[in-house]
Amino acid sequence: MRFEGIYTPVITPFREDFSIDFDAYMASIDYLIEAGVHGVVVGGTTGEYYVESHDERVRLLEIAVARCAGRVPVIFGTGSIDPNESIRLARAAAEYKADAILVATPPYSLPTEHEVAQHVLAVDRAANLPVMLYNYPARMGTVMGEACLDEVLASPNIRSIKESSGDINRLHLLMQKYPDLQTSCGMDDQALEYFAWGARSWVCAGSNFLAEEHIALYDACVVEGDFDKGRRIMGAMMPLMSVLEQGGKFIQSVKHGVTLAGRFAGVTRKPLLGLDEAEQQQLETVIRTLKASIAAIQKEGK
Repeated sequence: MRFEGIYTPVITPFREDFSIDFDAYMASIDYLIEAGVHGVVVGGTTGEYYVESHDERVRLLEIAVARCAGRVPVIFGTGSIDPNESIRLARAAAEYKADAILVATPPYSLPTEHEVAQHVLAVDRAANLPVMLYNYPARMGTVMGEACLDEVLASPNIRSIKESSGDINRLHLLMQKYPDLQTSCGMDDQALEYFAWGARSWVCAGSNFLAEEHIALYDACVVEGDFDKGRRIMGAMMPLMSVLEQGGKFIQSVKHGVTLAGRFAGVTRKPLLGLDEAEQQQLETVIRTLKASIAAIQKEGK
């Protein structure tokens, strides 16, 4: 499987009573497909998987696969603090016909690189599907380092890695030492750098509500090879990246962006709380300016 394009980690819309609004969830998937994203991720960080039950996570997968109906691939997140739960989720991925799985380091336990590798390979065996690794040390507490990668790459299913460390040296390492491992941008404010180094995919939460604009950057850099245009688009996107990556309320901001786009995003489950009025206004201003700026850049090229 080739991971190319914009992959959206889909939000989970929760009602005020914290139940899932499945109709709104399906509407979000429809929007993403119609907007032209290249794939969806179910059960990612943006989807708040860590506060969902096993049955909820599997039901979200089942709906996504049915809704996508082969039009775009579905990647299913298997992350859990309990490795045995990750294996159960991997088996569900195979049962409900996900196209690939996302495999992260179990958080909090701080496993060694060999222990991480053994976990990855166990989850891989449970699903026997293409695997996108997920390196996010800020949330997981440990890194998928070279020793881990060297061990897991013995499996032909390990195809890609979503790199969310924020360490640009990791990008250099991955692209130079592991050219056959498809590196996907997982740190939104570094997307331009990833594309410049040859990455061909971007797992980006902001595409939940700005799909066309994220696709515009991908098209400029990867499809057209026009990095002058890409730099201009990325420049217009940087204020949003600052809000998302450095504002401290990542998921809340994404959900408010979806609300501003006219779809139901709902609340976040605790412990997360929503944006206050000032934060909402800041995000609204950033989005309005971003959309106008990128529209102008796109118009110049026609």
